[in-house]
Amino acid sequence: MFSIFKRKSSSITFPYYLLKTDMHSHLIPAVDDGSQNEDESLFLIRGMMELGFEKLITTPHIMQDMYPNNRQTLGMGYDEIVRYIPGEEKDKINTNTFHFGAEYFLDDHVLNLLEKNEPMLTIKDNMVLVEISFASPPMGLKEMIFDLQIKGYQPILAHPERYTFYHRTPSIYAELKETGVLFQSNLLSFSGYYGGSVKDAAEYLANNDMLELLGTDLHHERHLNQLRELPFTNALQQVVGHGLLNSSL
Repeated sequence: MFSIFKRKSSSITFPYYLLKTDMHSHLIPAVDDGSQNEDESLFLIRGMMELGFEKLITTPHIMQDMYPNNRQTLGMGYDEIVRYIPGEEKDKINTNTFHFGAEYFLDDHVLNLLEKNEPMLTIKDNMVLVEISFASPPMGLKEMIFDLQIKGYQPILAHPERYTFYHRTPSIYAELKETGVLFQSNLLSFSGYYGGSVKDAAEYLANNDMLELLGTDLHHERHLNQLRELPFTNALQQVVGHGLLNSSL
């Protein structure tokens, strides 16, 4: 069980320029539970750049039962928002600084994609962002990770600290790391935005040097406002100090 002890937060806000790249957000309009129109997307993109990010890799959900997106639907939405960017801003917000991958919900649909050898949308090179159910641990998670690896992909598990069913048995994180999966934590997890137990889990992962990536998981203006006030806590300082993959994306 995670300790209920809380460290004192720093009064310094998080220096986003250290990350350079955000690799987890929902900025393509009207394809999932993130941005719902072009104006909102542009507002959020501008806000992220103002925080200090140099590059944004947005990752809409691909969840067959709820958000049945694919390369074509997401590509059309991405093209739509790129066209919407005013000409005077295209030197800062363009296809080099704003592009898209996806956040795949691990289910039979992903297995079908792998069986058909359909290319998956990656963060960079062979790196694929994946998520699992928040309700209960999936059957055969390690096998699905292995299936991705066999096809040449490097799986990144999104926000492992938010899967509360792992909180009572944190040793599962070490077991998952042994499979070769990378871990990406949400920055707001360290502020308690998702609750105290999620914050404790994020700090546990940080203290045990299990995190390779940090992301905003930005969906809407409320997230952006919270990110503007995010304290640079001891745990986040430790994660950044250990080195992250964000700046190489």
